[in-house]
Amino acid sequence: MGERPETGLRDAKNVTMRDIAKLAGVSQSTVSRILNGAPVAIQISDTTRKRVLATAKEHGFRPNPMARALRGASTMLLGAIVRDITNPFFASVIDVIAQSAGERGYSVVLGHARARADEALELAAVLEARHCDAILLIGDFWEQPQLIEDLEKDGIPVVALWHGSHSHAFHSVDVDNEAGVRKALDHLTELGHTRIAFVDGKPFGDIRDREETYRSYNTEAGLSLPGEYVQHVENTFEASQAALDALLRSRRIPSAIVAATDVLALGLIGAAARYGIRVPEELSIVGFDDIAFAAASVPPLTTVHMPVGEMGEAAVELAVSVGREQTPVVRTFQPTLVVRGSTAPPGRSRRQTK
Repeated sequence: MGERPETGLRDAKNVTMRDIAKLAGVSQSTVSRILNGAPVAIQISDTTRKRVLATAKEHGFRPNPMARALRGASTMLLGAIVRDITNPFFASVIDVIAQSAGERGYSVVLGHARARADEALELAAVLEARHCDAILLIGDFWEQPQLIEDLEKDGIPVVALWHGSHSHAFHSVDVDNEAGVRKALDHLTELGHTRIAFVDGKPFGDIRDREETYRSYNTEAGLSLPGEYVQHVENTFEASQAALDALLRSRRIPSAIVAATDVLALGLIGAAARYGIRVPEELSIVGFDDIAFAAASVPPLTTVHMPVGEMGEAAVELAVSVGREQTPVVRTFQPTLVVRGSTAPPGRSRRQTK
């Protein structure tokens, strides 16, 4: 009773490293080094590493994180604090990170801070108590200086994703926001647009960088645009309605809008449809992120694509391989512009002031 006929092993909770070593055809010390992520004098081949990890997964072997932490070994746990898990962009990021971590034998402990300082601090304490090997901060937490300060003082490695250009003591992975916004604006100006507005959310790191680039771009082009051409709203589909309302009240109604996120851009497309404004014939819209919904919108959204898969892989690699004491490593990835159906040369809007 309780044994597996094909292997003779007992229930998963009783499976040991010795069992995994026997099934994988390697020594117990090799299994220990692979599962603990310990440095080795002799290189272990990728084939052997994958076989051991696959065998451990197949038989439900789970090392005890607390026992391993007491021995000073890796716990094979990564903590992830997410600013806003309801954002479809961050949902895709979590999926990438979980998959990348799993390929390396790590599990991810996920916490949702909902952009609240008290919850973020509590989550950090919980993840540290669970002896996570590193913490991933997904999204900017500029509103929680205490969290940043506490993590900077702790010995645990931290990797920050999408924190923008401002620096701190963490390793970081981000996209070149300036390059992305300039690609979007170049595309619109090449189409003939000169009245280009910008819609963003709270000034988190990435979004702040994107707005600053928009302002610099217009200054360099010698364009003096109305103050209302920059609209700040919550980063939700619904909030885009208020931004479009304000822009339609302008004496110089824009012919194009760059949104700091795809969520805002898709919300603008929906708001325009409710007003009977044709996209892109009367209003061109560009987003930033290239979430899954972008290609499925009507019309499909022109947007700045980020290599999220590569960025998530890089973040996990930093988390598991780079120590806390090392000078912060900064990985910046280049975006590309994906042109779809939401942009076209400017046309005569039925609402345009003559």
